[in-house]
Amino acid sequence: MKALKYAAAIGAMALSLVILPSPSVAQSGGAAPAVQNQNVFNLSPSAESQVRQDANQPQNNAPVWREVNKPIGHVSTITTPEANVLIQSSGNQWSLIRNGVISVFGGWLIVLATVGVFLVYKIKGEIKLKAGRSGNEVLRFTDIERWSHWAMAYSFVTLAISGMVIMWGRDVLLPIIGGTAFGALTFALKNIHNIVGPFFTVAVIVFFVLYVRDNIPNKGDLEWFKAGGHGPAHRFNGGEKLWFWAGVTFLGLIVSVSGWILDGIVPGVEYFTRGTMQIANIIHGIAATLFIVMAMGHIYIGSIGTEGAIDGMRTGYVDENWGKEHHSLWLEDVKRGADHRGRFEETAPRVSGAPSSASNS
Repeated sequence: MKALKYAAAIGAMALSLVILPSPSVAQSGGAAPAVQNQNVFNLSPSAESQVRQDANQPQNNAPVWREVNKPIGHVSTITTPEANVLIQSSGNQWSLIRNGVISVFGGWLIVLATVGVFLVYKIKGEIKLKAGRSGNEVLRFTDIERWSHWAMAYSFVTLAISGMVIMWGRDVLLPIIGGTAFGALTFALKNIHNIVGPFFTVAVIVFFVLYVRDNIPNKGDLEWFKAGGHGPAHRFNGGEKLWFWAGVTFLGLIVSVSGWILDGIVPGVEYFTRGTMQIANIIHGIAATLFIVMAMGHIYIGSIGTEGAIDGMRTGYVDENWGKEHHSLWLEDVKRGADHRGRFEETAPRVSGAPSSASNS
């Protein structure tokens, strides 16, 4: 028992020298001066509290660990950033938010969105063209516009799948495939996620530059919403503009910036603190979850939810009747000589071997 008592006292004094320096040590940067007393060293108030505690309750190092647990800098011989923060207690709050709020509520939000899309499809089915297909096709998207869309779409799907495995795989996949397979899968997807992330950012920027001019809100968008999403529209309707600004631009920017911080590759920044990384992780998780939910609605409406909707991004051309029913103002402008974007100041591009809107209208 005496040996344990002495060991605890020595440990407390050693900790005081490493992480609880006296003011004179902190100011001079040198070693603590020797003094003529039984403690040999000048101790900080916290260290003196530990010595008194040890005298009354041997092996009780509570004063030392209370000091260590404070989110402040101590003294360390390691020179890496934040090496003098021995315990970062704010990590407990990060864990609670990440594994509690985001994981639980975010997970249920994605489940409900998935169920909602399934029920809508089962109840309403595919929205058919009232007049059927006319057989006449109109140019809607050029190759570069389609490529930018698919580059963003494929990178997003890759990030969404890998991100969901990282976030919820431990609860869903681990019990099914076992620890070995789950560990290898998560390791691979984590690296894929980190590599694809910057590519997604570039795709979003290119997409924004190509489409921003046609997504400027106007009064017609309000009329479109008032009509329940069935009113006349130019090249993009109110719902598509909402997705462009709230989803692709706003959430895309947030997940990109927070993702680059987590990757540690933000230009001009050498390192980030643990607190910064934790905040970025929380923001990234929330924004990514909302992005996934919004994208599910966009993907559904633009594919199996609406007849002919995917043709524009698949081939670049849409049926004329589809244009009449969903973007009548845009189609009218095109038939009056505007380009594929509905602009009159430029000539509509012609694609070799593709049908001409002028000859088919």
